[in-house]
Amino acid sequence: MTGTADTVVATDLSKRYGGPPVLEHTSVSIAKAEMLAVMGRSGSGKSTLLKLIGGLDAPDTGAVLHDGIDLARMNENERTLFRRRALGFVFQFFNLIPTLSAYENIALPLALNGVDATATKQRITTLVDELELDGLGQRLPDELSGGEQQRVAIARALVHEPRLVVADEPTGNLDAETARRTLKLLHSSCRDRGTTLIMATHSAEAASIADRVLKLRNGRLETA
Repeated sequence: MTGTADTVVATDLSKRYGGPPVLEHTSVSIAKAEMLAVMGRSGSGKSTLLKLIGGLDAPDTGAVLHDGIDLARMNENERTLFRRRALGFVFQFFNLIPTLSAYENIALPLALNGVDATATKQRITTLVDELELDGLGQRLPDELSGGEQQRVAIARALVHEPRLVVADEPTGNLDAETARRTLKLLHSSCRDRGTTLIMATHSAEAASIADRVLKLRNGRLETA
């Protein structure tokens, strides 16, 4: 771990969707520039925890603070703007926009944040080189392999220089060798930028890139 100050503090989080609690009085702090992996079986609540931390859902109890800012004190528009500016998301199934080229998918967060064309080109050029995407910029997502699509998704998550990247099973849809390569690139790109990373995974190999690993059991986090 390279950071000292807490970037994210989640306290006493509980969440249920009509049945038994998915999360129950769960707390976690993530330091600036730390890489944290959350492991657990399918259905254990990993994705729910990431949604709460990423402001995509609200807890039934508890609070999520980003650099001391309580997400619950924001209205929906403020949370949307916060996510757009401060967070990057990487998902198992990539979530690329099929009608946009790889370049346009990567550029989307910068367009939404009003970044000018010159700065956009500079940032994308850097990430294309880092993530080994050279020559793929004009291709549509369905013209890319799974590993290429995931690297485009990682570039999109990092291009606006977020404080935190939230990655939900980022290698769950990739073969073993592609997953290994993708994890290495995700790790190096976040580390080089001092970007905080929280990743949900069921893979011990994916978790191995993290500074710290926690396990989610019975709705609560435990030291791995």
